[in-house]
Amino acid sequence: MRATAKTLHGKALSSMRTAMTAFNSPHDDGRPTVVLLHLQHAFEMLLKAALFQRGAKVFDKKSGRSIGFEAAINQSCQLAGFKVTQDEAGTLRAIDALRDDEQHWFNDVSEGLLYLHARAGVTLFDELLFRAFKQRLADHLPNRVLPVSTEPPQDILALVDSEYANISELLKPGRRARGEARAKIRTLLALEAHVAEDTKVSDSDVNRVEKGIKAGKTRQQVFPKLSSLAADISGEGLTVKVKIVKQVDALPVRLVRDGDGGEAVDAAAVREVDLQKKFHWSLFDLADKLRISRPRATALREHLGIDKDSECLHIFEFGSQKHPRYSDNAMTRMRDAIARQDMDAIWKSHGPGRRSRPRPQCTQSDCADAKGQEAS
Repeated sequence: MRATAKTLHGKALSSMRTAMTAFNSPHDDGRPTVVLLHLQHAFEMLLKAALFQRGAKVFDKKSGRSIGFEAAINQSCQLAGFKVTQDEAGTLRAIDALRDDEQHWFNDVSEGLLYLHARAGVTLFDELLFRAFKQRLADHLPNRVLPVSTEPPQDILALVDSEYANISELLKPGRRARGEARAKIRTLLALEAHVAEDTKVSDSDVNRVEKGIKAGKTRQQVFPKLSSLAADISGEGLTVKVKIVKQVDALPVRLVRDGDGGEAVDAAAVREVDLQKKFHWSLFDLADKLRISRPRATALREHLGIDKDSECLHIFEFGSQKHPRYSDNAMTRMRDAIARQDMDAIWKSHGPGRRSRPRPQCTQSDCADAKGQEAS
C-alpha cells in the first residue's frame, strides 16, 4: 500500500471504529451526531485511499486542496477495479446529507433510520474495503466487539411512513412542536440523496414539505422519490447485512421545468435543483477527460443520442449566448461506450458530414474553436 493511501486507510478505520463505538454507547447525549460525523468521515477517507492507491487525482488544481466528498464519490463511480455502483453512491450521499444537517444545523434522525443507515454503512464499508485492499472490516476489530441494537432492521419505507405520520401529528394545531417536526422533515429530505445525486436540504424545501403536510398531502405526493427505496436485509444477529437499493419497478420521477405542459404536478413534490452543479461538463471538458479528440467526442455524443437526453444535456442561456453543459450521466455513458464499442466505426457513421442533427448551440468563440479542431 502506498504511504499516503495507508495513512488515509488508517484514518478511515479509526473513524469507523469511533462511529461503531458511539452507536453502541449506552449514553444518548450527542450519540447521533458522533455516529453520523464519523461514519461520513470514514467513507471519505476510504474513498480517497482507494483513489490515491490507483493513481487518481485527489487534489483540486485551482484550490490546491483535496477534493470534496461528492467529487470523491463521482471519481469512485468511474474507477476501474473499484467502481462504486449507483445504489452504493446513493447510500454514501444519504449518509453525507444526514451528516451535513447534523453538523451545520440540526435534524432529528429516528433510532430506526439511524440503525438502518449505520448498519448499511458498516456493510458497505466492509465491501469497499475488500474491493480496494482485499481486507475485511473484521480484520481490524478486536474479538470483543459486540454490535447491539434495541431494534431489528426494518424496511426503509415503513420507517419513512412512520416518520411522516409522526411529523403530521407534530404539526397539528395546538401541539407547539413545529421545531421538532421541521427537524424530522430535514431527515426525510436528506434521504432523497439515495436516488438524487444533487440533493441538498434547504430551508425552502423544508417550508415546501411543511406546507404540503399541513394541507393533508400523502407521503407519496410530498416525497415521490422515496417510493423507489427498499432495504435489502440478509442474515441475522451478528451477521446481518443491510443494503439500501432502488426498486426497478418503482414509479418514475419526472423532472419538472418551467413551462412544462400536460398534467399538473403537486407543488409539494417539486424541489429546487442546482442545474449548474448537475450539468457541469462543457463540450471540451468531456473530450479532454475521456482523452479523445473533440470531433470524435462529438461523433460519440451523436451516436449515443446524448444531446437528445435531458438527463445528459442542459443548455444555459445568458442573454443572447447559449452554453451547453453535460451531466455525469453523459460522462459515464460515453466512457462505457469507449470501453465497449468500436470508435472507428462510430467515427465513420457520425463523423463530420454524416451527422443527422445539428450540435447544441454554443458561443461564437466555442464554435470557432470547435471548427478549428475539426479542420486539424
